[in-house]
Parts: sequence; C-alpha cells; structure tokens
Amino acid sequence: MENKATAPSPAMTANRKKSGRRPLKELWRRVRKPLAKSRFVKQALATLMAGAIRLIDRTNPRVDGSHDLQEAIDAHSPAIAALWHGQHILGPAINPKKHKIVALFSRSADAELNALVAEKLGFETVRGSGGRKGERDIRKGGAKALIMLKRTIDRGCNVAMIADIPHGTPREAGLGIVTLARISGRPIVPVAIATSRRKVLERTWDKTTINLPFGRSAVILGEPIYVKSDADEAVMEEKRREVTNALNEATRRAYSLVDGQ
Repeated sequence: MENKATAPSPAMTANRKKSGRRPLKELWRRVRKPLAKSRFVKQALATLMAGAIRLIDRTNPRVDGSHDLQEAIDAHSPAIAALWHGQHILGPAINPKKHKIVALFSRSADAELNALVAEKLGFETVRGSGGRKGERDIRKGGAKALIMLKRTIDRGCNVAMIADIPHGTPREAGLGIVTLARISGRPIVPVAIATSRRKVLERTWDKTTINLPFGRSAVILGEPIYVKSDADEAVMEEKRREVTNALNEATRRAYSLVDGQ
C-alpha cells in the first residue's frame, strides 16, 4: 500500500498537470502576437476564408421570394447598402460580378482580416468609424471615412456599410450611416442575407452567424430610405430608428424564407 505521507496530494497532482500544459500555453502566447502581425499569415488566412465564402455562396441556391440585387442596383445606384454585424459574412459573395462597391471597415485589428477577405472577393475598402452616439463622435473617429465614402458615391459607385456599432447594441443602427445618407443625398438600402444551414456563435456580442454550405439562401432588400440634407437631430434620430426597423424586418423575412416559415 502506498504510504500516505509520501503519496502525492491532490494539489501536487493538479500542479503537475498544470505544469505539463504550461509550456504549450507559453509557446502559443509567444507566437500568437507575431503571427497576428504577420502580413503573410493574414494574406494566407484571407485567401482561405475568401475561398470558403465562395463555396458557401455557390452551394446555397436562392429560394423563391429572394430579391434581385442587379435590379436594385440598376434602380437605386449609387446607394448605401446597410447590413448588420454578424449577418454580413456572405455580403461580398452576393455582389454581382464586375459591379464595383466600396465597403467601410473599422480600424480595429479584428476588422483588418475581414477587410482583406472582402478585398479578395472584389470589394474596395475604406477604414474608419461609422459614428457612435452623434456627430461629435463621427467628427472624431469617422469624418475622414465618411468623406471618402461620399466622394465614392459622388463618382457613381455604391458603398456598403455595417449599420450597427461594433460592440454596441446589436441590430440597432448608429448615426454614421444616416449621416452619410444626409450628406450624399443617396438612399440607404437595407440588405439581409440568410442561409438554412448555419451556426450561431451565441457568446459573441452580435450573435455572429456562420453560414454553412449545401443549403439554401435568401437575400431580402428593404425599401430605400432617404435623409434630407437639412435634417435636424430629431429627424436624424427618426431615420436611425427607421433604418433599424427596416433592416430587422428584412432580416426576419430572409430567415423566414430559408426556414420555410
């Protein structure tokens, strides 16, 4: 029988297990930051992700009731396509071929990889803030981006913008997209994309939805929303809520179609 005095205690056993895992953890911590900063690694990941998105789009045919993007482009260009965080992954893939579009991505490190993927799928990108609580925040973080997007629209090119604020309230539009509509005079067109096969990351702030292959898909567009150039704060807030409601309704309809409801 093992002597209790010399037998390893539960605490000692736990420490040994931890020490056995520690070298791997330490190694990962050391290589994680250099990998995240490596342009080669980012480009390789972006290429893989772009290929996966193309596959997902091609293996999810549109269901009856989906809207025709080309018709909307012909009718409303140049316009501002509005999407939700976490529901936008297939956005670059559904853009009609040879149709030029410029998308806004935040300046965060997390958004950099998404921007690279979008570029590989044919988008041009602008980095900046979409504006949080009001125009003061827009002037601080997003004025340059909004000016670049306005100039893009002035050239006759459509733009795409995520309507809600990163790590803010999900599926609630910010003022940035409304401000762009006001200064450009062009409409916001809500865009919702859904697939029947999907994985929802419940722990993410925006309930990110990973679209999966070999199902069916739907694309729903809301009615265009215009903002007058002389809109005051009250009107801007009204339009912000209108964008929120229209985009949520388009999202609901898209999921209803793919889920057969």
